[in-house]
Amino acid sequence: MLILDKVNSPEDVKALAFEELEGLAQDIRDTILHKVSTVGGHVGPNLGVVEMTIALHRVFESPKDKIIWDVSHQTYPHKILTGRKFGFMEGHFHDISPYSSQDESVHDFFKVGHTSTSIANALGLAKARDLTDGEGNIIAIIGDGSLSGGLAYEALNNAGDYKGNLIIIVNDNDMSIAENHGGMYRNLQDLRESHGFAEDNIFRAFGLEYFYVKEGNDIAKLVEVFEKFKNINHPILIHIRTEKGHGYLPAVENKEAWHFKGAFDLETGKLASLQPAVRSYNDVIHEVMEKKIAEGSPIIAINGGIPGSFKLKDFAAKHPDRYYDAGIAEQFTITFGGAVAAGGARPIIFHNSTFLQRAYDQMVHDLAANNEPALIMLHGGVISDTAITHQGTLAMTWISNIPNLVYLAPTSEEELIAMMNWALSQNEHPVVIHLPEHGIEHRPSAFSSFSETHYQITKYGKDVALLGLGGLFSNAEKVSSQLDKLGITSTLVNPLHISKLDKSTLKSLAITHKVLATFEDGILDGGFGQKVAGFLGNYEIKVLNFGADKEFNEEVPVPELYERYHLLPELAVKDIIGALA
Repeated sequence: MLILDKVNSPEDVKALAFEELEGLAQDIRDTILHKVSTVGGHVGPNLGVVEMTIALHRVFESPKDKIIWDVSHQTYPHKILTGRKFGFMEGHFHDISPYSSQDESVHDFFKVGHTSTSIANALGLAKARDLTDGEGNIIAIIGDGSLSGGLAYEALNNAGDYKGNLIIIVNDNDMSIAENHGGMYRNLQDLRESHGFAEDNIFRAFGLEYFYVKEGNDIAKLVEVFEKFKNINHPILIHIRTEKGHGYLPAVENKEAWHFKGAFDLETGKLASLQPAVRSYNDVIHEVMEKKIAEGSPIIAINGGIPGSFKLKDFAAKHPDRYYDAGIAEQFTITFGGAVAAGGARPIIFHNSTFLQRAYDQMVHDLAANNEPALIMLHGGVISDTAITHQGTLAMTWISNIPNLVYLAPTSEEELIAMMNWALSQNEHPVVIHLPEHGIEHRPSAFSSFSETHYQITKYGKDVALLGLGGLFSNAEKVSSQLDKLGITSTLVNPLHISKLDKSTLKSLAITHKVLATFEDGILDGGFGQKVAGFLGNYEIKVLNFGADKEFNEEVPVPELYERYHLLPELAVKDIIGALA
């Protein structure tokens, strides 16, 4: 019998004999590895906090004592100990969120999937506790590079001025997703090497009491420390040294690769399904950058702690002086990158859609208002099966409504090359290229300049006009082919531009066609299709928009979403035939 079999709630952790806790840690580690090796998931972050999580639930009284996780990609042990271990059993792997969720359990308090939030959230709960005469400890856990985000500094600054119970745990595993970047992490290194006694201490500078724990994967030591500071009447920061990937050698030896992993063989650590290497849009981007550098262009690649998403480690190895990883600091990358462009260099800023939204103000106030000619490469802005916290479908709606930005949607390798070449040669506007995510395609680029908004008509018909934006142009092609078989002719349009309309082409299509349909890989409200429909409001043509509803989805399979949104060609055809009737 496993020790974990005895545990269904935090109270059960308290009931165990102390000598059973190490066995519990191994059971939890084995349970996590079973799940992530089968279906993938965050490996290193979860393995590194097993002992800390056991100690937290041994000492504190959740949910009266509130444990707030930053990012929450390290909450698997917490979930296992708070009544959700069923989600780590065969047939139930997808029954729980990979992140914290108050909809799942009274032991969670926020849906969180982005960094640097825990201290601000904890401080808010502490203030609410004080105002409502509540009880309990408030514990914020931050780590995995989250201290590089500006919100963390804002929260630390305010925490230093707070007068009540607040426990901040810095889970220091000397890593972000990749390695840490920034001068602050040198201070953390000094603190580690001095066992917390370095003369300079960034946390004390914020006015916080500070305590260092070297043995961050030692349950007994952690229990001792937590008991010492439980019910403290002022803020304290406990700096705990842990090992990312602790207990699984492959994850310890290659921490970046094992931050998140697809399904893998538990014995060897090798991916269960090795896909053959195929050419990708990342390869295209790298080839353009190399060509520009060879031509003497002052290219610099900038990213916010996600080099793996764009294979940027390869670029950094070749051109260390042309690579800048800001750590998890999305806002900084935009203002910094825009200023690099204003200074005459050619920055390419790489971002995942769901993370870029954190820099909305910088996109508006700094980049666009100043017309700084930086280039942003946007990945992940598609309808996907991700968690609520990582949906990329919002990108088109908010980016497309920022003035001055040229927002482009290539459908092919050739168009991507043409757009990059133009963006890196012009000096008038910032440019965002929204990468397609449905496999590399080949289609000649009709244009070499994108200063003016011109749509490309690739096929002419008379009944229906189909506008397929970016990665969903191939979807429009499939719809066109099915309509042809029904004797309905269609004009096929590649818009190329997301935020600006080719009004001349739209007027012509409205006059000569009965129905116009748009297809986009994002939320419809405020997006491309609605802009088209709004412009054509005074024309007799019927307009249909195909894209995502404005909603959050928790790991819903893409085929199910496509069916829901009528993005499946046969469903779109049925709607179009209905509009023609």
